[in-house]
Amino acid sequence: MTTGFSFTCQALCCKTKARAGIFATPHGLVETPRFMPVGTLANVKTVTPEQLRATGAQLVLANTYHLHLQPGEDIVARAGGLHRFMAWDGPILTDSGGFQVFSLSEMRTIAEEGVTFRSPRDGQMIHLTPERSIAIQNALGADVIMAFDECPPYPASYDNVMDSTERTYRWLKRCLAEHQRSDQALFGIVQGGVYPELRHNAAAQLAQLDLPGYAIGGVSVGEPAELIEAIVQATTPLLPPDKPRYLMGVGTYREMVQAIAAGVDLFDCVIPTRLARHGNALVQGDRWNLRNAKFREDFTALDASCACYTCQNFSRAYLSHLLRSQELLAYTLLSIHNITELVQFTQAIRRAIFNGSFTAEFGHWLSASTY
Repeated sequence: MTTGFSFTCQALCCKTKARAGIFATPHGLVETPRFMPVGTLANVKTVTPEQLRATGAQLVLANTYHLHLQPGEDIVARAGGLHRFMAWDGPILTDSGGFQVFSLSEMRTIAEEGVTFRSPRDGQMIHLTPERSIAIQNALGADVIMAFDECPPYPASYDNVMDSTERTYRWLKRCLAEHQRSDQALFGIVQGGVYPELRHNAAAQLAQLDLPGYAIGGVSVGEPAELIEAIVQATTPLLPPDKPRYLMGVGTYREMVQAIAAGVDLFDCVIPTRLARHGNALVQGDRWNLRNAKFREDFTALDASCACYTCQNFSRAYLSHLLRSQELLAYTLLSIHNITELVQFTQAIRRAIFNGSFTAEFGHWLSASTY
């Protein structure tokens, strides 16, 4: 039994399944719907914890597999756990390492017992099982931990996806048996590829386990946007309404609005910091490349309506100059803005749900079939 966790739905949209709520964790409240920045190696790239707090971020994600490789979960545990190690006192979520089953497809072997990887860091062989994943996450000490799953690629045959989805459920039962800490909420992950029947069966099985929360996995792995939308719309209503729902690896404007309209609460994606490292800014639904010549003598704020540190202090011309000079400050300033942009975007949606104006304000992101 987990302690210190709850989810309260505070408002519902009358035209869609969008909802606003509060997810309570031992390290604080998360106002949903909410975008989560990704801090793979116990840091959100180029941004300090103080800067991260100023963006409005509440829940931050870290990566079990990468932290296992460096510095190792034992060192993190001896430091007092992830919160103290990375100086972040808010809620933290760790993924299970299961995504590496997908992303390291040329370097791993999957069996019923678990997955064997060849480390891209030093070439050593690593055997990761459901039990090992949970033991690592117990040692890291995040508030929310994820069950070890197998994420099938796209495209994949029905039979192959069925096999991996059934294995994911068997692995979840082993994760539950291994999980030792009541102050950590273990979320299950719904797989099933692009096959509605498999998604439906997986969601029904997970719902019977009465978990603290549920995630939708296996999207944004190569399938077209319309299939992602269809998967999310079909799967989300099958999940328990009194628990948080997390769509893994999604963070674009349109995909988040469509998922929120289906009833999703939480999102994570590397897109704000990755775009920043490529000189791109997210501005009110658009993506700008600040290396473009038109910004060299543009002395206006990046976004005059944005309250972030970057927009309040620096011009587009200055940011363009930093990028052209390959100054590291450029990546920090753009990361601060991009994270703020996506966090505040989801917070604006939250306010609109309370105000009854979700479809009026954000309907242009939705296809007609969503209503």
